[in-house]
Amino acid sequence: MLLSLSIPHAQLPEAERLARRRLLVQLGLAWLVMMQVMMLAFPAYLRHDGMEPEGLAVLDWAIFLMNWASLVLTAPVIVYCALPIWQGAWASLRRGRIAMDVPVALSIVASFVPSVHATFAGRGEVYFESVSMFVAFLLTARYLALRAQQTSRLLGEGGWKDAERARMGARADHVATLFVAIQVLAALAVGALWWHLDPAHALPVTVSLLVMSCPCALAISVPTALAVGDAARLRAGLPVSQADGYFAAVRRVAAQNVYGSLAWHVLAFPIAAMGWVTPWLAALAMLLSSLAVAANAWRLSRHPALAGPVPALAVLPAGSSA
Repeated sequence: MLLSLSIPHAQLPEAERLARRRLLVQLGLAWLVMMQVMMLAFPAYLRHDGMEPEGLAVLDWAIFLMNWASLVLTAPVIVYCALPIWQGAWASLRRGRIAMDVPVALSIVASFVPSVHATFAGRGEVYFESVSMFVAFLLTARYLALRAQQTSRLLGEGGWKDAERARMGARADHVATLFVAIQVLAALAVGALWWHLDPAHALPVTVSLLVMSCPCALAISVPTALAVGDAARLRAGLPVSQADGYFAAVRRVAAQNVYGSLAWHVLAFPIAAMGWVTPWLAALAMLLSSLAVAANAWRLSRHPALAGPVPALAVLPAGSSA
């Protein structure tokens, strides 16, 4: 499926190659740390007050050490791997907008800072595994989006008109911006309500809601449809003059991705608001929704208009390679 979302690495301009390589390094480090921190978090899941006092004391000491190890491992994820998130959130706030990176940054801060305090204090819940998982999953979605956007831009000369491409992207951005603003405000309101009802659950519920408010699937909805559509059409040798039906199918898939992502978030928000979704489960749901969008876009490569023998054509139009 990734092949349908990307042109070959060697055909990218130098700046595009560096951007992809940098994000891939950040993504790989985040996944590596996530797996280690999840293992370190395992002793905390075994703890319960019904244990023998001696065993409980040993387990608490092990959890204390594991929390410090998790803090040391998670710090590079926050500082280096999540750097695109901080930059995106700051740029959005400077423009007076609440874009995708804003709830992401809020959820990272809301889970990491209390975890650091609990580690130094030696008591309380920590969410290092949720933070590392969230960053790893989010960077995976961003990597899919980057590949799709690069392909969409570089194949644009042989496919969609710039006006049509801009119109579809602007509509998706408008929906995502409005959606994020509503979700963030609702998440903070629900968190405040939980603080009055049950303060112990206020933080995890708020973090889960902020994670669920990340429109990662929305962000890749249009780029993946355009990228897969252009790449598949060019590989099949379908001329633009004969591709009206295929372009209509691409528009339908892009709309399915956008409104399907919205429906997913609308249905999942009440479940998370009830406290039934942990932060790590919210991060997993965010990743799965992004993968579902990519899979739906990939269906375009099997469109009936592309049936028949595939001629030996280059993926890129002439003059588009680096």
